[in-house]
This record gives sequence, structure tokens and C-alpha cells, in this order.
Amino acid sequence: MGGYHTPVLLEEVIVNLRCRPGGIFVDGTVGGGGHARRILETTAPDGLLIGLDRDDDALQESEKSLAPFGPRKILRKANYSELSGILSDLGMTRVDGILLDLGVSSHQLNAPGRGFSFASDDPLDMRMDRNQEISAYEFVNHASEEELQRVIRKYGEETMAGRIARSIVRERGNEPIRTTSALAKIVVQALPPACRRSKIHPATKTFQAIRIRVNDELNSLVEAIESGIDNLKTGGRFCIISFHSLEDRIVKNAFRDWEKTCVCPPDMPVCTCGRQRKLKVLTAKPILPKPVEINMNPRARSARLRTAERI
Repeated sequence: MGGYHTPVLLEEVIVNLRCRPGGIFVDGTVGGGGHARRILETTAPDGLLIGLDRDDDALQESEKSLAPFGPRKILRKANYSELSGILSDLGMTRVDGILLDLGVSSHQLNAPGRGFSFASDDPLDMRMDRNQEISAYEFVNHASEEELQRVIRKYGEETMAGRIARSIVRERGNEPIRTTSALAKIVVQALPPACRRSKIHPATKTFQAIRIRVNDELNSLVEAIESGIDNLKTGGRFCIISFHSLEDRIVKNAFRDWEKTCVCPPDMPVCTCGRQRKLKVLTAKPILPKPVEINMNPRARSARLRTAERI
């Protein structure tokens, strides 16, 4: 991938998607085209790949990477929650498989000016789609203390969210918080000394929380699962790679919920919900990267792959 982004669990995805010639597959987070390339290779000579991404850099890279496949790939700028509309525009209603590789890419973390990482001193941004209005700068400098605390606690699972939110509000009262390094410094100084000695950087959870909030990632994921299920053919596969517990919990619960029929309260004598079972869960436990992959790509260590099949 030329250093743009290394796809995780690559062969596991191909097996779980059950890629085959002639199939139609959607990569809802096409990124630099790593998974998409392997899907297109496996579905040759006549498989079709529809790639979505809201990041212009990713679409430019995947356009170059997937150019040899010509009309067998269709790329669109879109959030994966917009899948149904994209398929409708293309005159399609059902596909053979859908892949979502969640979270932030290596390129987004490493590219100057994107503001996803505290490893460099970049402007606070964190927008996957840089055309959207709200960036991390607007959120950090204008959200109320209560909202900051709620987001950092809920999306970052940060136990010190109250201390961090108070520190952010206090510091921005002196001058706006403009850079990733300034925000990271505020977070670190807000924490007790014991919390600064963890294996991960003390600001990691706060940055994750703000990124999720700015990009509305969890709501988009819920919408994508709901619409994606309805756009799968019978026997079609839905593969989702998550990187933290919040995402994985949403995926696990959604797949399990749609594996059920009735969801009426236990004390209801007769079913009134009329719910139809739509999925068969194929991964009772998530598939994890093998040690050899983690050694080659340390960022793969937290990846979790879950798969369900449309029935």
C-alpha cells in the first residue's frame, strides 16, 4: 500500500466475506484500497467493488491503487451510513457482501495538518470529511463543560473526564486551544501523577472521544448496520472490523439483535412486535489478528472482526 495504510485481517476478511467471481461487494471504508484490492483480485474476472469513503485523500489514493481494475470498481464520496442511497443511485438493491473497517487510518494519523494525533503539533481538526463545518477546534473551544465531560466519559471511557473537561474550559478561557499538542498538554496536566504512567499516552482516550464526536462515528455505525442488512442478498455476508470496545459492543449487539425473532417483553403472552430474524451470526467471538500480523503492524493489535450472514 506504499505506506498509506496497511489493511488489517486481510485474508480473514476475504474468507469471511466469501468473495467469489461475479459477486458484488461494498467496502464502506475504502481508505487507500487495501481490502478493496484483495476483494477485486479474488472476485476476478467479473466481480464488482463499490468503495465508499468521506475522506478525499483516501478516495484519491484508492483511485490510483485500484486503477488497474477499471470499471470493476466504483468509488463514491459518502459516509457508509449513506449506503442505501448510493446503491439506489447505481440501480442496485442487493449485494453479496459488505465490509466496514472502522476507526482512523494510518494516513489520517500520520498526515500533517489532519489533527488526529498528538504525536505532532498540528491544528485541531480531526474531520474525516474536511468539508464538514464542525472540527475538533470548534468542539473543544465552544462545547459546554457538561458536554465535554459527557463526550470524554462516554466515547473515551475516561474516568477522569470531569477533571479534563474543567481543565479544558479553564485553559480556553485564557486563549483558544488551537493545536493537538496544546490539548494533549492540558489533558496530561489535568490527571493525577499515577494516571500519567499508563502504557498508553494519557491523552489517547480524550482524543478518541473528541474524534468520535466530531465525526458522529457511532451514530453512523448504527445507521450503516441497519441499512446494510437490508441491502444484503440472502446468504450475503456483513464483516465489520472494530478497534475499541464502544464500536465492538455496537456491532456485537446489533448482530445478536437481528439474529432474534421476537423482541417483546418476556411477560407478553403473544408476540406483537412482528419482528423477522434477518441474520445468522458466524463469529460467536471476534476474530483477532495473529501474532505475526501484530509484529508486522502493531496498530492491528486492537482489531476485532465480526461477521454475520443474511438469511
